[in-house]
Amino acid sequence: MAEFIQVLTTTDNKNLAEQIGRALVERRLASCVQIVGPVASIYRWQGQVESAEEWQCWIKTTRERFAAVEQAIRELHNYSLPEILAIPVVAGSSAYLQWLDEQVGDGPPKPA
Repeated sequence: MAEFIQVLTTTDNKNLAEQIGRALVERRLASCVQIVGPVASIYRWQGQVESAEEWQCWIKTTRERFAAVEQAIRELHNYSLPEILAIPVVAGSSAYLQWLDEQVGDGPPKPA
């Protein structure tokens, strides 16, 4: 079975988060994208402390698909430096992980 990860990115608006999520699932780069928000972000950017309202995208995928996920996020994102973090999944329901694995990659999606 594949090695699983969750990829985290944030956007400045819900519509963009939904666009990224839909594109990743349609391209079979992710099995699921959960969008959470708004969240308050405080960060340092170009020497200044900034704050923003953002939406988080939690992207369920495999380590093998990370490069393609990263490329798609960069292609679709409006930030010059989007957050793209891969977080390893150390354990999970075997049935859920099997479903995740079947939904990413080549070929038609398999039914749940």
